[in-house]
Amino acid sequence: MLSKRIIPCLDVRDGRTTKGIRFKDNIDIGDPVEMARYYYEQGADEIVFYDITASHERRGIMIDVVRRVAETIFIPFSVGGGIQTLDDMREVLLAGAEKVSVNSAAVRAPEIIAQGAEAFGSQCIVLGMDVKHVGPAERLPSGYEVVVDGGRTYMGMDALEWALRAERLGAGEICLNSIDADGTRDGYELNLTALISERVAIPVIASGGAGRPEHLRDVLTSGKADAALIASMVHYGTYTIPEIKTYLKGSGIPVRIAW
Repeated sequence: MLSKRIIPCLDVRDGRTTKGIRFKDNIDIGDPVEMARYYYEQGADEIVFYDITASHERRGIMIDVVRRVAETIFIPFSVGGGIQTLDDMREVLLAGAEKVSVNSAAVRAPEIIAQGAEAFGSQCIVLGMDVKHVGPAERLPSGYEVVVDGGRTYMGMDALEWALRAERLGAGEICLNSIDADGTRDGYELNLTALISERVAIPVIASGGAGRPEHLRDVLTSGKADAALIASMVHYGTYTIPEIKTYLKGSGIPVRIAW
């Protein structure tokens, strides 16, 4: 069985790591380069970096921060936010990232997924999804709606249908974030995660809601996720990555122990 990945997420705004709850009330929590180095040294399997206002502000990603983080760590590094074109993807990959994550731009122009997969390989293309539970409707049979622009714009798109389409277009991985659970530390949205994980053949990273190691256990088992994104529970020093991985290993979940 493949090891489950534990992935700290750095949301960055104006060159600083920030954290909020359900995409609101963000506060400054530190320097992304220093935090990335700290998590790398603790045994993180990957790092995810999101420029959280780039899409809403219709600007490019802060490539200098990407380059500095990539020079600091030696594990896979995924970057998202403000990536609109193949040139944007190329710039991020040349700056040292292994993967690019497309979210708002892919919803508005899905061909960017296919173009990126053809140019750089599916393994480099991550579909980022911000999803809100709204209840089943004719246009939203799963009851989950895709939201873009950092949680600002509801698109009337069914989350499951979009995940399946993106997979067909060439996405190599999905990072699935529940807006309802984001930053709450009350646990991942297990129903949403299992819904997507069971239907796509590509890896799914669960995001939003991690507060205790038990939450990771649940989403990696009941939620069927291949990896779990974490933020608040490590950003605020409540748990360390070694503590989380030791708990998961003791729960029978395969993880990479590197210390």
